[in-house]
Amino acid sequence: MLGICTRTVVKVGMVRPIGLVKSCHLVKPVSATLVTGRYLTQQEGLPRQLLPTLQQTCERYVTTLEAILEGDELKRAKQLVEDFQKPGGVGERLQGSLEKKASNTENWLGCAAKTIEDVLDLNEKMNTGTLPVEYVRGIPLCMKQYYRVLSSCRIPGPERDSLVFYSKTDPKYITVAHNCEFFVLDVYNSDGTQLTTDQLCVQLDRICKASPQPSMDPVGILTTQYRKTWNKAYINLMKDETNRESVSAIQRSIFTLCLDRAMLQVSDESSDITGTKQMVHGGGSQCNSGNRWFDKSLQLIIGEDGSCGGNALHVAADGTVIRVFGDAVAACLKDPETIRSAMEPSPTDIKEAESLPMPQKLHFSITPEIKKDIEEAKQNMDILAQDVDLIIQVFDHFGKDVPKAYKLSPDAFIQMAIQLGYYRMYQRCGTVYEANSMRMFRGGRIDGICATSSASAAFVKGFDDPTKQVTEKMDLLVKSIKAHNALTKMAMSGHSIDGHMFTLKDLAVEENITIPEIFKDTSFNKAFDYNVYTSQVTLENESLPVTNLDDPNGYCVCYSVTSNYVGFVVTALNSCKETSATQLIQSIENALLDIRTLLEQSQSV
Repeated sequence: MLGICTRTVVKVGMVRPIGLVKSCHLVKPVSATLVTGRYLTQQEGLPRQLLPTLQQTCERYVTTLEAILEGDELKRAKQLVEDFQKPGGVGERLQGSLEKKASNTENWLGCAAKTIEDVLDLNEKMNTGTLPVEYVRGIPLCMKQYYRVLSSCRIPGPERDSLVFYSKTDPKYITVAHNCEFFVLDVYNSDGTQLTTDQLCVQLDRICKASPQPSMDPVGILTTQYRKTWNKAYINLMKDETNRESVSAIQRSIFTLCLDRAMLQVSDESSDITGTKQMVHGGGSQCNSGNRWFDKSLQLIIGEDGSCGGNALHVAADGTVIRVFGDAVAACLKDPETIRSAMEPSPTDIKEAESLPMPQKLHFSITPEIKKDIEEAKQNMDILAQDVDLIIQVFDHFGKDVPKAYKLSPDAFIQMAIQLGYYRMYQRCGTVYEANSMRMFRGGRIDGICATSSASAAFVKGFDDPTKQVTEKMDLLVKSIKAHNALTKMAMSGHSIDGHMFTLKDLAVEENITIPEIFKDTSFNKAFDYNVYTSQVTLENESLPVTNLDDPNGYCVCYSVTSNYVGFVVTALNSCKETSATQLIQSIENALLDIRTLLEQSQSV
């Protein structure tokens, strides 16, 4: 498992701003008081996330089992489900406990200068409550996550991390990383106005001149370590007062801006992939991995070669929220007038900017023990960086217009192609997870759709069967898409399978109940040990989402759907001999083309 798991956004030919850093471990959120404003006006009216019935979840769980199990194993698993939900049984008892908990909680599942200006504008809208409420199909979405992105930081703990919010102190500065050194940059004037583009350019230039060479002891690389290892190093680091003050300054800043050196170009690697890896992990200890503080909820990354992207904590906010920051910054950088004004400041503006105080450099006291921690982090980061198998592919044969012409859901259409592509590679059905936003509920985050069903299994097994006619295959496709649409609708209404099942399992532990056999059987692990994690995040400016892995033996497939093309980013790990991002994306592309051929053939039958 990767010590850091990242989602970012890229554009072919150009890395685009923003992404997510996703913790591989549980975190303990810290509550914060929200500023009342326009973007929270709908908050109280949002419903709480609903708790599905035990029967609903068990029925859908069986559907998943039917897709991946056979014979006696399936028969035994079904019997365990029956035993679990018997009247008066342990399942009913756990469900009752969960219903009590659900009734008492909101959610039971519980160009650099212009870039700075743009994010600060969003920060100002949040602080003043003028950020407009978002809607999907006329339904208002929970806006709480926006408050969590800026002025927050994850802090490593011995068992769990803490996510701490500093917005109540109203910080007026950002931190800037350059050559693995950190600086505090005040972004507001004494009268409360934001620094102008010209002022920010001057200040950033001062920072670059003050850190001409890479630091020999890049403290930031410690944040790439596995969480328990980082916690031990964090304790050592914080023993010194100077270190405590510097770390606190980073943690409390609005966000971190990383000014990167150019990445080392690998001979057989495209600039898109190199740039994407820069956003994901920094390229290793010899590049920019130490020019980060991966615990910050938001890091914006600008390379001297023009690359641009970002990292954000998934524990702070989800992709649908981070996307807004990315789209806003990308649109700003795309504007020629914006770039011209940033590159050609007037002499008067420069003179006024030079009167600003010098950004404060943050210092660290490096003991032999800390130096040892840094060297260990470098070695581990280089191993992780080399292990990432990442492919970017734009499928431009068609986009969502084709499935829509046949009155088929574009998302379900792509999901079936992913499942067919996987089946063709491994001759078995893969368990596929699709991320689903729950922001229609108060405090909603991300929940999953168990995309593999008995209907999708029948489709992928029957598609290449030479004995089946076009009409039969078309019928299997339609049924699989209808089943996926039903699963999606259930998940969006708050009826998650895995979330419900795992919560019931946790309750059994909490209440000192003997773990029910249904949770100990191998079928339970097979159902939720996903082979493929998928996520659709469609952004403006032709950007693509990227996500690294939680599972070292699986895949992550992110895609963006437009009318004319589908952008894919597939990640796997080189250390896993059974996976290949290149082979999977090729198999998915072939599946998309073959399914379109089936649609065309069905018209002439």
